[in-house]
Amino acid sequence: MLGPGKPREPTGSEVSPREMSDLDIVAAVRPDDEGDALARELQRTRSRVRRLWPLPPRLPEDADVIFCEFVPELPQCLPWVPGQPTAALIAVMSAVQAPDLKLLRNCAPHAVLHRPFTAHTVLTSLALARAQFLYERRLRGRIDKLDETLRAFRSVERAKTILMQTRKLDEDEAYHFMRRLAMNRRVSINAVAAAIVDSNDVLG
Repeated sequence: MLGPGKPREPTGSEVSPREMSDLDIVAAVRPDDEGDALARELQRTRSRVRRLWPLPPRLPEDADVIFCEFVPELPQCLPWVPGQPTAALIAVMSAVQAPDLKLLRNCAPHAVLHRPFTAHTVLTSLALARAQFLYERRLRGRIDKLDETLRAFRSVERAKTILMQTRKLDEDEAYHFMRRLAMNRRVSINAVAAAIVDSNDVLG
């Protein structure tokens, strides 16, 4: 267990002080000696640390990282839609506690911190959870862009089909027609395609 007189363990070069500082961290852990030691260790990173206990019905939405006791009600307390976390989540549990695997899947933490913990395990779990959260966020951003590109492509294809049917154009002529409209109106070809599709839906 951590204590004020115990020397800190080396954290290793894998933990970047800059990446671990200036974070908004919520520590929803029991107010015991280990909970106090966890808060002290997190404060050494120069991050803002908020202690919460008992566990509120809904955890704060503005946190960057949440350390939380692994309790059955945890999934209902998370302030995000399942699969779309807004913060890195670290589940805190006893090393001798048999994990509820179904509950663990429902919470989907980015890291697990076992009691009794040390300075090294605290910082390692923080670094791991933060890195995993940022990686997942980048992936979701890429997926959103791919979805947007696919929707735009489908809109352009549908608009071309509408022009081919209503104006008796071939595929290339329909595309160049939309391109000229886009250039003249200084909008994207996707915007022109969407307008054509919407107009056709309205007019039937």
